[in-house]
Amino acid sequence: MQAVARAVTRLNLWIGKWAALAIFPIFILLLCDVALRYIVGRPAIWTAELAVLIFGAYAVIAGGNLLARRGHVNVDIFYGSLSRRRKAMVDIATWPLFMLFVTVLLWQGWEIASDSLATFERSNSVWKAPLWPTKLFIPLAAVLLLAQGAVRLYGDIRVVLGLPVDEETFGRQEEEPEVLSVHPRETSSHDAKGNGK
Repeated sequence: MQAVARAVTRLNLWIGKWAALAIFPIFILLLCDVALRYIVGRPAIWTAELAVLIFGAYAVIAGGNLLARRGHVNVDIFYGSLSRRRKAMVDIATWPLFMLFVTVLLWQGWEIASDSLATFERSNSVWKAPLWPTKLFIPLAAVLLLAQGAVRLYGDIRVVLGLPVDEETFGRQEEEPEVLSVHPRETSSHDAKGNGK
């Protein structure tokens, strides 16, 4: 089981590293678009649209990577002050909501992608860009996110049971909250100095 979890985490981290490189073609395409506006007086018909299509794939495919790195936003008002074990218990309790979200994403994403692929859907622009390759990334991203979510659930169960959880297998782990401690000697000496003034 841990070998499968390690493979899923490594795959998502690897995909995230390569997906991050998509920012360069997006940047170059948008830079060309702006340059053509000022130099020629009008942009190319395909640069901005291709940048949007690449960004669409880039935005969804790295979800599993983000989950492995614990990069999603948390409301830390209460969660941030909990111990690692209690955070794992909260994550286990809220996992059905995650499962519901990813199941809907997979179901709807598959319908969108399969309809688009069946007709080899193209955009309504002059360029008629193919939309189906980008839409195929939606169900693929949902599968990767679901797999990483299952790995995280397995890791959280191990945390609750007091079993070791390494980052290479389960992704980045929650750290214990920092507790500020004041030593009694420091307090008394500080008070003594304050009272001497």
